Amino acid sequence: MSETRIEVKDLVIRYGEQVAVNGVSFTVGRGEHLTLLGPSGCGKTTTLRAIAGLEQPASGSITIDGKAMYDAAERRNVPTEQRGVSMVFQSYAVWPHMTVSDNVAYGLRVRKLPAAEIKANVERALDLVQMRHLADRPASKLSGGQQQRVALARAVAFSPTVVLFDEPLSNLDAKLRAEMRVELRDLQRRLGVTSVYVTHDQEEALAISDRVIVMNVGVIEQIGTPEEIYNRPRSRFVADFVGSANLIKGKLTGEGLFAAEGGTVLKVSASHRPSGMENEVAVRTAYIDIAPQPGDNHVAGTVRQRLFHGDFVQYVVESAVGPLIVRRPPTNLLEEGAAVTLSFSPEHTVLLQGQGA
Repeated sequence: MSETRIEVKDLVIRYGEQVAVNGVSFTVGRGEHLTLLGPSGCGKTTTLRAIAGLEQPASGSITIDGKAMYDAAERRNVPTEQRGVSMVFQSYAVWPHMTVSDNVAYGLRVRKLPAAEIKANVERALDLVQMRHLADRPASKLSGGQQQRVALARAVAFSPTVVLFDEPLSNLDAKLRAEMRVELRDLQRRLGVTSVYVTHDQEEALAISDRVIVMNVGVIEQIGTPEEIYNRPRSRFVADFVGSANLIKGKLTGEGLFAAEGGTVLKVSASHRPSGMENEVAVRTAYIDIAPQPGDNHVAGTVRQRLFHGDFVQYVVESAVGPLIVRRPPTNLLEEGAAVTLSFSPEHTVLLQGQGA
């Protein structure tokens, strides 16, 4: 994105002696959908709440549209209601005693907008989430998915600068969650709104984001597009947390060559400049063929376990580089005990940064 909408710089947030966010820096472009992804306790929600003005940082700065919302050096901390942001919560925060229309209008009435403007904005917001036909229904009579749509409509009704999402789909069942991902992504694109989204669901993050920030214990592990995060993980944590990957131990023996424990030499690629401290490579389970392919790394093995998952079959293959998990389409099934040759390209054999690298 050419124009920066949000800039977070050297952000530190503490709870007593505990450092929840430790020197985090990133930018969000105008109209970009950025996701903070990581396990519970990694600092992603704390970072989001700091952007909203709901957390008091210890140091650093937060800028929205070129205006400092928080700056420790200048002792500036703009109140939440003056930041031009809107937030969608995990709990929806829909008032059950109000109608759909009144829920969406609430923030506009607090801002003391004229009645005609409130009516027009409410109708526009409900049209965006396809809920106008339910405008007069009590919120208590809505399903979980409908309540989430009301929360989205309320968030965009006053045309905020930034929309912040705190795990908004985690209370929905798996099927509805998948449907809402598509709707939310479509809505974000149609509005062109800048958004920061928090989730622990890596599948969700990859599906809806322009860029993903993977966080762990208060720091950023990697920033990139969903494709970069998945295909070019830089650390063991990213490879293991995002998607399903095999981690193979060994050591670098030359440029682009990696000797796995047991002696098998693999051709590898790296998204960083190798330091010589690297001792692991990652191979995604979906990128392994059960047949030799020209130019690929080849590893002989024996199928020890076969698990049917519907859309794919997962094999556990005992090999010279250790047990490897392979996910293939549910066709031409292999029997347990079958001898196989696994094949995976050097491009998908990714060298991970070593500890201290």
